[in-house]
Amino acid sequence: MKTPVAAVAAVAFSAGLAHAADLRICVEGAYPPFSTINNEGEVVGFDIDIANALCAEMGKTCAMVETEWDAIIPSLEEGKCDAIVASMSITPERMQRIDFSKKYYQTPARFAAAAGVDWEDTNEGLAGKRVCVQRGTIHQDFLEAEFPSATLVLYPTQDEVYLDLTSGRCDAIMADSIAIQDGFLATAEGEGFAFFGRPHADPRYHGEGAGIGVRKGETELRDAFSAAIEAIRASGVYGEINDRYFPFDIYGG
Repeated sequence: MKTPVAAVAAVAFSAGLAHAADLRICVEGAYPPFSTINNEGEVVGFDIDIANALCAEMGKTCAMVETEWDAIIPSLEEGKCDAIVASMSITPERMQRIDFSKKYYQTPARFAAAAGVDWEDTNEGLAGKRVCVQRGTIHQDFLEAEFPSATLVLYPTQDEVYLDLTSGRCDAIMADSIAIQDGFLATAEGEGFAFFGRPHADPRYHGEGAGIGVRKGETELRDAFSAAIEAIRASGVYGEINDRYFPFDIYGG
């Protein structure tokens, strides 16, 4: 019988507790429903629950280290954390800097805009449109390469992307489809907005799914995370976490 998550995986935010933990996990806290800050100031969400479950499976105590997205890979490289659990897609570009576990979920990207727009999700269809996206993401890379006629506007966080769409400073946005659906369209702020076009999942840009990032050469830790992902999938723990947030299995094919 597995040890309960709460008994093994400690979520700590102070520097002292973080250093006392076996592993420090870099998380973002600004990407609902995967990670966000609740009313008590705690970072919560699918990524956080997965991180805790993996730590429990590995028999490790873990502390969550809230980190801005732009700084998350440098923080790992500089030793400020030991792993990244932040919906980070496994891409060839990122693999030049860090190593990844196997994926722990995979969902496509989509565009969203005011409900009822008749735009095509092509370079020509979005020519001249202000398309807003979080900086340093696979979505930025995809848009720069495949939609050069659009006017790309970059933001530090996904929440700021949503804010400027609702205020009219963006014509359209692109992000992970589940993040847009649950973090925006399903909220009061997302009323009057909708997806348009088709799902996008080009491996050249969108990678092989989201994985756990570790420093280059730390193969033992990488493989331990991969084994833990397989174990929580087999035990049903992954499914329990999945069902707290989503009505379908986001692990992907």
